[in-house]
Amino acid sequence: MAVNSVRADEKSVGPGKVNTLLRLFSYLLVYKKEIISVLIIMAGTVTISLINPLIIEHAINVNIADKDMNGLLKLGIFAAVMNIAYIFLVKLRMLIMAKVSNTVLLAIRQELYTHIQKLSFSFFDSRPTGKILARVIGDVNSLKDVLTNSVTTLIPDFITVMAVVVIMMAKDFRLALAALISLPLLIIGMWLIQVYSHVKWQTYRKKNSNLNAFIHEDLSGMRIIQSFTAEKETASAFDSMLTEHRGAFMKAVYLSDGFGPVIDFCWGIGTVSLFFYGIKMTGDHIAVGTLIAFSSYISMFWRPIMNLSNFYNQLVTNISGAERIFEIMDTQPDINDTVKATELPEIKGDVRFENVTFAYDMDTQVLNNVSFHIKPGETIALVGPTGAGKTTVVNLISRFYDIQEGTIYIDDYNVQDVSIESLRMQMGIMTQDNFLFSGTVKDNLKYGKLDATDEEIIVAAKAVNAHDFIMKMEKGYDTELKERGAGLSAGQKQLLAFARTMVSMPKILILDEATSSIDTHTEVLVQKGIEALLKGRTSFVIAHRLSTIQKADRIFYIDNGGIVEEGSPKELLERKGAYYDLYMAQFKNI
Repeated sequence: MAVNSVRADEKSVGPGKVNTLLRLFSYLLVYKKEIISVLIIMAGTVTISLINPLIIEHAINVNIADKDMNGLLKLGIFAAVMNIAYIFLVKLRMLIMAKVSNTVLLAIRQELYTHIQKLSFSFFDSRPTGKILARVIGDVNSLKDVLTNSVTTLIPDFITVMAVVVIMMAKDFRLALAALISLPLLIIGMWLIQVYSHVKWQTYRKKNSNLNAFIHEDLSGMRIIQSFTAEKETASAFDSMLTEHRGAFMKAVYLSDGFGPVIDFCWGIGTVSLFFYGIKMTGDHIAVGTLIAFSSYISMFWRPIMNLSNFYNQLVTNISGAERIFEIMDTQPDINDTVKATELPEIKGDVRFENVTFAYDMDTQVLNNVSFHIKPGETIALVGPTGAGKTTVVNLISRFYDIQEGTIYIDDYNVQDVSIESLRMQMGIMTQDNFLFSGTVKDNLKYGKLDATDEEIIVAAKAVNAHDFIMKMEKGYDTELKERGAGLSAGQKQLLAFARTMVSMPKILILDEATSSIDTHTEVLVQKGIEALLKGRTSFVIAHRLSTIQKADRIFYIDNGGIVEEGSPKELLERKGAYYDLYMAQFKNI
């Protein structure tokens, strides 16, 4: 997908309204028993509503005309019992469908969230987080009324309309034609409105997504905004986006609200036509009760039409939300297990690159024909200029991206021939972004190994010198952390991230600028813990601070798409090449 900014509208690439609706309604098929029970209930309620005008007709034409008060009383009691049953059935129908629709929404949201977690880095790199949140929360919520009313409104009202037409035609086709004379006008009006309103609602969804992304980005960067006193600028930008959001909503609503007036106009024409023609015929052979029954039936015809228009309005309003949800569900990860992928057994940590070439896009090649071999237990330091490809190397080992040419082996297993889960389970990755989740300290440390014991957690924390400051917290390891570890220093966050990595006891360890936020004093303490962590496992250490890699077995100086120099720290200093220049630039003034 193309890169999408906070203000840029997302492109609509949905499969179309009909396919989207069929796919959405397919979720209801899981609950066949509930849907069938609702349909049976609705058959009862529709039947009762269709009988009511016939009861009125009989009461006027027969009981009242013959002054049969006993028969009229019996008919009234029957009608009362029948309509009490109607109320009960409607409530039962609503209860069942509310449960079904909420369960379906839960399933869709869970499926969407699970799928998003499988998507590759390129998906998240290409759009703001707020736009993803808008789909998981807002777009899914927008489907509730559609799912519920598709059964409780669409089906019974459609059946009612068809049944009313049949009954009216059977009783008197001339009165029926008079009552339905405005139907062609209704069809044309509704078709025109839906064609244009769907586009407007798509635009509104995009503006809503932009607004969500902007708010999420601003809240995440609030410290920066306040530090640069940029509140006025962001408030102005927010006001501009809010205006666009409101404008898109108003344009969509103006069109959608046209359904009501069109139906009211057609309803009025049909009613006037019915009574005009009916009154002329009353003196002939049309009974008063029949005319009144027809007036009830025409109400029963147009009221469901109004309900159907409201449902269609909901459909047009929210179908764009379903399109956006299914668009993400149909997005395939760039990195997938192959059909013949096998489970990677417990590894020793042998890593081999053979003629590896990689580019993030066709115009920017990062690695070109790179080859090296790392023996189990070796510690390899990766140094070089920013953007040279150091992080890319470790990302390829973890298979966060796939290479264009060459092969990467771990213990003689091609990483593309093993399952991604079995590969990454044996790796510990720590970056300079020390993300901490809401929850206790213990929960965060167990993140890489959910079955870790308290003893394992404490041992890991002590190894990186995090135990002491944890015990000084209010509840020690049971202290609740705020979002992203707010309230902790950068160094404390980093120590917790170290401990979390140590708990997982990986076979291959990747430290990407992992000590960048630790002060010099803390670094001395942590370095001892790192040495214990590195011992006996293959490790890749990316560091601009060269003091942290002096005990590495080998250093790779990466630049210009490959390994420019390779050797131990001592060997590279003696060669006085690129690494020597970098080293002297850091230490010449010390």
